[in-house]
Amino acid sequence: MTNGRQLAALLLLSTALSFPVSVYAQDTGAGEEAEPADTAQDEEFDAPDISLGGNTIIVTGRINRDPTRSSTQVISVLSTEQIARTGEGDIAGALGRVTGLSVQGQGFVFVRGLGDRYSLALLNGLPLPSPQPLSRVVPLDIFPTSIVASSLVQKTYSANFPGEFGGGVINLTTRAIPDESFLSVGMGVSGDTETTFQNGLSYYGSDTDWTGFDDGTRRTPPALQAYLDSGRRMSDLTQAEQGAIGKQLGNPNLILLQKIGDIPANWSGSLTAGTATDIGDSRLGVVATGSISNEWRTRDIFKQAVLGNFTSGADTNEIATDNRITVNGLLGLGLEFGEHRLRMTNLFIRDTLKTARLSETYNFVLEDDIKEQQTAWYERQLMNSQLVGELRFGDLSVDLRGGWAKTMRDAPFEYDFAYVRQNTPAPLGNIFVNQLDRQNGYASVAFSNLDETLWYGGLDLSYRLADWLGASAGYAYTDTNRYSERRQFSFLNLDGERSSEFRQGIGVLRPDLLLGDAIIDYYRLRLDETTETDPAFEAGLEIHAGYGQVQVEPLTGLSLNLGVRYEDAVQFVRPVEVFTIPIANPRSNQLNNDYFLPAATLTWEATDSLQLRLHGSQTIARPQFRELIFQPYFDPETNRSFTGNPFLVDSKLTNLELRGEYYLGRGRSFSLAGFHKKILRPIEVFSTFNDNDQVSSFANAPRATLYGFEADLQYAFDLADMGGLFQTKQLVLVTNYTWTQSDISVGPDDITLNDRGLEIPAANLFRDGVPMTGQSDHLANFQLSFEDVDRLQQFTVLAGYASKRVTSRGTGTLPDIVENPGFKLDLVMRQGLNLFGTEAELKLQARNILGRDNFEYQTDGTTRLEINTYNVGTSFSASISFDF
Repeated sequence: MTNGRQLAALLLLSTALSFPVSVYAQDTGAGEEAEPADTAQDEEFDAPDISLGGNTIIVTGRINRDPTRSSTQVISVLSTEQIARTGEGDIAGALGRVTGLSVQGQGFVFVRGLGDRYSLALLNGLPLPSPQPLSRVVPLDIFPTSIVASSLVQKTYSANFPGEFGGGVINLTTRAIPDESFLSVGMGVSGDTETTFQNGLSYYGSDTDWTGFDDGTRRTPPALQAYLDSGRRMSDLTQAEQGAIGKQLGNPNLILLQKIGDIPANWSGSLTAGTATDIGDSRLGVVATGSISNEWRTRDIFKQAVLGNFTSGADTNEIATDNRITVNGLLGLGLEFGEHRLRMTNLFIRDTLKTARLSETYNFVLEDDIKEQQTAWYERQLMNSQLVGELRFGDLSVDLRGGWAKTMRDAPFEYDFAYVRQNTPAPLGNIFVNQLDRQNGYASVAFSNLDETLWYGGLDLSYRLADWLGASAGYAYTDTNRYSERRQFSFLNLDGERSSEFRQGIGVLRPDLLLGDAIIDYYRLRLDETTETDPAFEAGLEIHAGYGQVQVEPLTGLSLNLGVRYEDAVQFVRPVEVFTIPIANPRSNQLNNDYFLPAATLTWEATDSLQLRLHGSQTIARPQFRELIFQPYFDPETNRSFTGNPFLVDSKLTNLELRGEYYLGRGRSFSLAGFHKKILRPIEVFSTFNDNDQVSSFANAPRATLYGFEADLQYAFDLADMGGLFQTKQLVLVTNYTWTQSDISVGPDDITLNDRGLEIPAANLFRDGVPMTGQSDHLANFQLSFEDVDRLQQFTVLAGYASKRVTSRGTGTLPDIVENPGFKLDLVMRQGLNLFGTEAELKLQARNILGRDNFEYQTDGTTRLEINTYNVGTSFSASISFDF
């Protein structure tokens, strides 16, 4: 390869660089015809739109080569067609098919076994705030695949990215300027064997719950709002004032639990449109999309409370029915003029969960039964506006970007009722009774909200100094602020004069009648604010960052990407005083840190087919806001409560990787990589059991090491030689495997800080040699597609396996809490049709065909106690979309 060719191929990847990607089969973009796969040895690649908030210099000898090969870093790119092949409805599910990635909980993507705190999520190169209390990383299952043009995963660090980089960065690029005008309308139905047309639970709520928006029923009652605004404490109020508030909290529509005989099927609808027009020498494009989905899920959960001698203190059977409604919209504007490009993106996502739970627990210690009912409504919402300018002046590139984002989580009227059956011959001893005294039943209602705002701005300059040398530098600023408040109130029967009468009969009333106006007045029920000591917190993170990096190609086929990033950050969490007379609360913290974070990647193109990479870097991981806030929070997905630790500190990572990549042409490649990470002060979650309730918190472990290897194979088999039916067919094989090992190192003299800031032996919380939370030893994905290269016709088999992983440390001598995801098998069929003279796509899916269930438990090798175990079932879906 000549230097002239190298000069022609020196590309600057910046905010608007469109990576090419291999075309295995038809494109799925709306309004576009399917294209046959290229059969040339040095195939050309379509360029999915990828927008990044920084400059990564790419040097390549052929401008049409696969970006995973031509990039200076280790990346994976999912184009629109590859996302469509998986059949996933949200981007988290599609990313779960990428080598070394796994999805846990509500859309959190783990890279190489590292938790979501070690993953960085960007939208068009800009960071996003999170509407999830337990995470500063936005859950990716709220992003439907319909609004994502491409997804890039970079597993090696480069200085243009933020320093919070442990396992990798995930950049989502939304749709921008379409090639031609289009209109796409889609609709679908789905269900699963455990939920659809089966028995379930719900409550009425409001008339508009099915849309994900409340009609005002859940608005904060006037008497309660007046109390919250007053700065008074509940103990300062008279019984009459407390009763006035209590009578506004007992809404039967939000309390009365109902059995649903036939849970309805899930449904969804979407509308996407786009157009582009030439204005002189410029091209203006508009893309708009909107969708709504309404899904149901019922779980029959079995869980046990673990005692110190590793026996069950209580067995619980729980039925939980969730109705999840997701509404989203996107408006994207793009302008191209000459070599310049402007992109404006406006995004709205609202994810609502309406949940109803009923459980019965037998307490082996007290030998009584507890029946508990919960109803709740969780609103998560994301609004994001961003503007990116990509200016090209010959060898100089200037990228300007700015954005604003706001997330919120609102959970009004979280009701919790408990009835106790004493199992004694005494009067009512064989009946469930709620005495509202906390010992023999309780009733509580909570109101919580979270608001987070993020401002972001950045500038990047890139310049090609010579045919063998390129340089870039930039500055970035982020300011994130979060406010979190939770107010919980318990109803108490404390009137001694009438409490015995209450216990003898009133306590058997169902929850909505138990909190009736007449009951509150006659029995003089009082209210107690149980969150009085820590009702509200604010948190923030402000970062000033600058970086510089160079790309050097001293010899043909040998390139070095070298950079360093400087970050100065102030992160704080502190209680907000909501009462006129404050309570001293020392549980606040502020971290002031600055770092120089170097990164280097050496790439050697040994042959036309073989490429080797060597990478080294240093990065950090900061505590997430919710981990720092000492405030109780119940997570309905993991079925447990969490409290934070204000005394957590940053983690530091040293990353090494050696990778070999072998390219066979025509969409065929194989890669093998080994990686090693040393982590100082990793943050781990641990669990304790209090009064049969599992409570999880966080602490810094002393040290941890993670290492392993991953292999990835992509191979397209051309079936044209078989003739006949197979003349235009091909098989596409995509498979990968990741083996990971990790261990936490704890010495006898190591200490950590608990949530009160006291030094305690680290061995009290962590055992030497145990794996990190979230890490599976084995991750494997298999995907085989039989497809037509001339038209839309695909049949894909997808299989995935993840071995056991720790979800939480067991304290003291108790074993860790383990999740076993196991093996799952899916089928996806896509077929292009011509209906009524209109192009259409029919998609049929079957998920979890083998019916793999959810297993989360503790075991010492002999005894096994269940923590969150339930049947999942097999799901089926059918959808159709029309392109006009």
